[in-house]
Amino acid sequence: MSRDQADRVAFGVLGPVTAERDGVPLALKGPRHRAVLARLIVARGRVVPVARLVADLWEEPPPTAVGTVRTFVGDLRRALEPDRPPRTPARLLVTDGPGYALRTDTVDARRFETAVETAATEDPAQAARRLREALELWRGPAYAEFADEEWCRGERARLAELRLRAVEQRAGALLAGGRAAEAVPDLDAHLTGHPWREDAWRLLALALYRTGRQGDALAVLRRARATLADQLGVDPGPALRRLEADILAQDPALDAEREAAAARVWSRAAEAYDRTVAAGARARLESAVGLLRTLAVTGSGGLAAAREHRLAAITAAEELGDPELTARVIGAYDVPAIWPRSDDPAGAHRIVEAAERALARLPATPAQDPARCRLLATIALETRGTGSSRAAEAAAEAESLARRLDDPALLAFALNGVFMQSCTTAGLAPRRDAIGTELIALAERHGLVTYEVLGHLIRVQSRAGLADFAAADEHAEAADHLADRHELPLVRVFTDGYRALRLAATGHPDRAGAAYREVDRLLDGPGMPGVRDGLLPLALLCARLSGRPYDIRGAVDPDADWGPYLPWIRPALALATDGERAARDVLRGLPEPPADLVQEALWCVAAAVALALDDRPTLRRCLARLRPAAGQLAGAASGLLTVGPVDTWLTAIEKALG
Repeated sequence: MSRDQADRVAFGVLGPVTAERDGVPLALKGPRHRAVLARLIVARGRVVPVARLVADLWEEPPPTAVGTVRTFVGDLRRALEPDRPPRTPARLLVTDGPGYALRTDTVDARRFETAVETAATEDPAQAARRLREALELWRGPAYAEFADEEWCRGERARLAELRLRAVEQRAGALLAGGRAAEAVPDLDAHLTGHPWREDAWRLLALALYRTGRQGDALAVLRRARATLADQLGVDPGPALRRLEADILAQDPALDAEREAAAARVWSRAAEAYDRTVAAGARARLESAVGLLRTLAVTGSGGLAAAREHRLAAITAAEELGDPELTARVIGAYDVPAIWPRSDDPAGAHRIVEAAERALARLPATPAQDPARCRLLATIALETRGTGSSRAAEAAAEAESLARRLDDPALLAFALNGVFMQSCTTAGLAPRRDAIGTELIALAERHGLVTYEVLGHLIRVQSRAGLADFAAADEHAEAADHLADRHELPLVRVFTDGYRALRLAATGHPDRAGAAYREVDRLLDGPGMPGVRDGLLPLALLCARLSGRPYDIRGAVDPDADWGPYLPWIRPALALATDGERAARDVLRGLPEPPADLVQEALWCVAAAVALALDDRPTLRRCLARLRPAAGQLAGAASGLLTVGPVDTWLTAIEKALG
């Protein structure tokens, strides 16, 4: 019998002891035959003397024990090597000196051990797969029918410990591969049977933490502490104590392995894409826009880069002369927007022009309605703050189409456009609050995380404008929680900005000033000039004026960079530096503020100058613009600044007008 033929026989000990040839189970005559076979497998190729076999098989051996053992061995040889010619030496169950040995490597326990050793040298994905296959070899406790036999007790314990470590090793590989959620069920089951395994508790807590379940992770560690104390009378070891402290501190190092795994996945996916998708394929354009959509919410300059490459993608799509492709490329960039002032007005104008061209060329068929809806929503979003009647029409049409199509993602995109066109006059916080409420409900039902965040931010703004800080606080916390879980760092700009506003509105101008400077620091780099430019000095000015309509003369900073707000600050600057006559001249030529979220605040700044000059025409103008916001906080619906109650300003203006 050749070695190849011998390798056709496989043995199983990870459960009841079995033998099979070419996948067919071999009939072993009785329990004593299986006991001889198991005893030889336990010896791992070493010789077991006949005397040892006799002692292990019988507590009180009969006189014929040696002959019986030889009979058992002969029976096993015929079962294992049925084709072996007579008087030919056995190749599997061999006679060696005073006893017998089983010369084979085809034992499931050895395959299991080899797999565990190999997995330790592999990358996480390969290791997790190999360990899963290795653990599937187990059919029950090792040497199951010989659990009470002294001769296999040590081997059973060794294999059982190796299996427990393999379960934990696989969980570690899943964690390292960024698949923490997959590790949780197996670790839970593992600990049910083996609650003293400290490393399993550590891995389960870490897996829960990495899936965003910090509270559950801490609860697991408390359970581990109680279990170890009750069952073993010991406290958790240093690794568990250190993990608990790290989770409480939200130590970034806890996510380091996940980040490394994500980097590996990214690199391999990008390489595969480059190999398989042709360089000139139109699919590349659409894939690029999907990538830009993610890039736009990552912070660290991602938004500015996304804007630049988005324009290039639209231009490339138009050059291909396919209006449907152009519509998909334009409409796929459904990045939620919260601030109704464009970061790049010139670029936004080019996008709107391209969207209008695509709309005009798109086939007028129901199949193109989703693309048409996205183009209209894009027009509404990109013409934010302009007061354009076309933008308002596009927003309304996009919303109507989305509701008729019953597409949740389309409706969320369209509602964002409606929100951007809901700043045409002062006092519209209740209308925007309703939009935010619908967005949250829609996004929660359909897993639209970024739109759920948008809904919460809209409600932060609107509830602040309505002086309902308790509700605004809840929505800010909800937005922060989602942002932390889904890696949306730009959200902090708006939630921290709201908290600065809250300090200003509740009589803490100095603390508000420090908070606004921190927000300005957060805005240094993400590529949001539409938010950042001029915001800091305007917010500080509003905090000084909050509830004090006559305090304009010493409140304005002549050296500040007022950015796009300068035309509405010029009267105050003229009053501070050039005198009342110059200020009055500038005030009379004051333009209407943009249709955005700070127009109420800008009208209040103008009213403060008009009050100081007793400029009645300007006061009447301010009164008319501010009256729709009666009962609200001026500017607070921006979520970033406020000049106090609108009613305070209305009272001061009406008193001055007599």
